[in-house]
Formats: sequence, C-alpha cells, structure tokens
Amino acid sequence: MPEQTVTPGLKARVELTVTDADTAQAVGSGDVPVLGTPRVLALAEAATVAATARHLPPGSTTVGVRVELEHRAPTPVGRTVAAEARLDEVDGRRLLFTVTVTDGAETVAQGRVERVLLDRQRFVERASGAS
Repeated sequence: MPEQTVTPGLKARVELTVTDADTAQAVGSGDVPVLGTPRVLALAEAATVAATARHLPPGSTTVGVRVELEHRAPTPVGRTVAAEARLDEVDGRRLLFTVTVTDGAETVAQGRVERVLLDRQRFVERASGAS
C-alpha cells in the first residue's frame, strides 16, 4: 500500500434534514418519531469518511471497526442536524476520530469512531470470498 497521506487535524461536516425515514420508528430502533440512533451513527460515520476522502492514497479506503457514541437528545422530523468529525490520531493504518452531532447549538450526540485504512480491492475480494 502506498504511503498514507492522512494526518491528524483533518475535518469534515455533513448535514441531514430529518425525515420520517430517519426516525427510530422507521429504522426499527424504537417506537418514537424522532431521529433514530442508527441514523445518527451513519451520519457520524459519513463525516469521518468525508474527512479523509480526498487524502487517501490511490486504491485505498477506510472501514469502520469501532464506535463509541452517546445519543444525548431527541431530534424531531424536519430539523437539520450536522455531524462534524475530526481526525485526532493516526497510528499506522488505524484512524481515530472525534465526532459531534448538533442540532443548532444543542449537542445531539458525541463520541469516537475508529476506522482502518486498507487496500480497497483486496478488501472487496476478501469480503466476496467470505460468503
């Protein structure tokens, strides 16, 4: 794998306007019509992917391997939440991010996401053979 170009300090922000399809009721994580935790996690991961997307060596990708997320506040349908990710640590192929999801000034969720840098083609081939 070519030498990596990802370095601590990389950041990204992604937004989501909550729809009925994003609710806990819709994703099966509860029975209330507010932003479901699985969608919060997906948004946080999308921010980590965006933070490194333009900095990865050719043919490389990252995959999530560990998540610690505290979903602290409900968000109703129609509100827009923003996930911000910051790459805090690079240890070989291991990338550790801090993520924060906000609804205006309120923190909806926060946590850490660990991703691993790897060769995309080799990973897909290995995954295809695992079935």
